[in-house]
Amino acid sequence: MADSTGPIVIVGASLAGGAAAVALREGGFDGEITLFGTETHRPYERPPLSKGLLLGDAEEPDWVGDEGFFDTAVTWKPGTTVTAIDPERKVVRVGDDSYPYQKLIIATGSTPRRLDLPGAELDGVLTLRTLDDALALRERFAAGGPVAVIGAGWIGCEAAAAARKHDAAVTMIAPEDQPLVRVLGDQIGAVFGGLHREHGVDLRLGASVQGFEGDGTVSGVKLGDGTVVPAQTVVLGVGAAPNIALAEAAGLELTDGGIAVDPTLRTSEFDIYAVGDVAAHDHPRYRRRVRVEHWANAKDQGAHVARNVLGAEAPYQASPYFFTDQYDLGCEYRGLADPEHDQLVIRGDLAGREFIAFWLRDGAVAAAMNVNDWDHGDALGALVDSGRQVTEDELINGTL
Repeated sequence: MADSTGPIVIVGASLAGGAAAVALREGGFDGEITLFGTETHRPYERPPLSKGLLLGDAEEPDWVGDEGFFDTAVTWKPGTTVTAIDPERKVVRVGDDSYPYQKLIIATGSTPRRLDLPGAELDGVLTLRTLDDALALRERFAAGGPVAVIGAGWIGCEAAAAARKHDAAVTMIAPEDQPLVRVLGDQIGAVFGGLHREHGVDLRLGASVQGFEGDGTVSGVKLGDGTVVPAQTVVLGVGAAPNIALAEAAGLELTDGGIAVDPTLRTSEFDIYAVGDVAAHDHPRYRRRVRVEHWANAKDQGAHVARNVLGAEAPYQASPYFFTDQYDLGCEYRGLADPEHDQLVIRGDLAGREFIAFWLRDGAVAAAMNVNDWDHGDALGALVDSGRQVTEDELINGTL
């Protein structure tokens, strides 16, 4: 176990940072833990923001830890921005104040990207990342008025589905030919395209955005062909940028858009670890660096890094996992596919949206996604993790 007298500092009261704090206490660490977070809410899980909470089916996110944990078990500093990390002196700085650490965990997460276009700062041009973002968007969806969603990734698709549940008119605008094409490929992306069209979303695919119109408040989105799409609310779902400025200024090694960490999630500085969206992880199973921006990765890396801070030195080997719920479609995805090059194999009814998709690479399943099929999740996870050789016929006929 780490020296119980040595303080541990966590920069980022995200899901990853919060999970690390909980796991440190559960692992027996009784020393000082200081947790810095820019939000005023205690750590929470983000999936409900674009699902139950945005839909109006939930009033709160799923909180991390028991109620009161962050008020009693750690020194939690909400609404606080760390301004510098000094690895040589082993302190983090908040303005003129310094906080020493024996071990440091960086869990600073990501910031939604905005578009550098005319009118992008108009009122009503919003992103979805925080609890406050979700509550503000839900209020606008419920108030009525047309909604434009820029981007056809997971956030864009889930936001569109939520807006439709609130009976808002929705236009989804993206440069790709299908929703989710970069993650799932054309064939599966077309399934989601059909789903949204059936629920009344106006898909403007293969389209670019020139800017936003309005007088103080957004009233429309101007497309590349000159068309103006009416919108009283615009949701920007165009990706997120990992918050790596602190690590860069501290001289930590960066790579692949994130903070370089070894298999145990340790950075180039021995006493500093990084987890979640910012971690470009040297994944033992993939034999390359992987940076994953999903809920399960943040949660599981946070818990895992706590054990390593306490002396375990174990590699993090879990496969990426995420899930989505849109209208009457629910699915889970395990693994890491390259849809441009992997072979897609389908078992089940693609048109009826009840199927399992496999991405086959070098004779093994690189990723699998079960859609409206809830009987095979664990088996699919084991298959992806095993890396064992399979045939297309075995996948199609379910003989594994």
